[in-house]
Amino acid sequence: MDKLSWIKDLVRAEQKMEESGVVDFSFGFDPQQILFNESLSFLETLKASFIEASSSFNQLKGSTVGRVKIYGISNTHADFMLFRNGFKLIFALREPGIISIRFHYVGAGFVQVPAASDNGAKVPAGEEDHIVARWGAFGDLVWTYQEQTVKA
Repeated sequence: MDKLSWIKDLVRAEQKMEESGVVDFSFGFDPQQILFNESLSFLETLKASFIEASSSFNQLKGSTVGRVKIYGISNTHADFMLFRNGFKLIFALREPGIISIRFHYVGAGFVQVPAASDNGAKVPAGEEDHIVARWGAFGDLVWTYQEQTVKA
């Protein structure tokens, strides 16, 4: 994402004001567009962090068996998937400000898939978790997971 696009919008708004003589205070501030752009940026930052971590993991592991692979998901803006030993961890933009995270197992059934969470409760297949954006002070976006702040 272009981090300086807001400056371009500011210049365009000023040029429009000078040409028309009318001040439009709402021009250039579209919260939905900002939320969409920030969501894509957050997903791309997450993907870059996972690429760095998985690269280190794969180098330290040495063996080609059980490596972590990262794939972009086609026909999406920034969705991606981590893959290892038949397990997929999928990160997808559900809507601006909501990123879904879900596990999926692809296998022949030789490996028992864990079906319990940390607290021992059964986790239904296909259940999603969400990272949610909330507007903070001064128009800042704060990303949260289960009400806890997340930094990419």
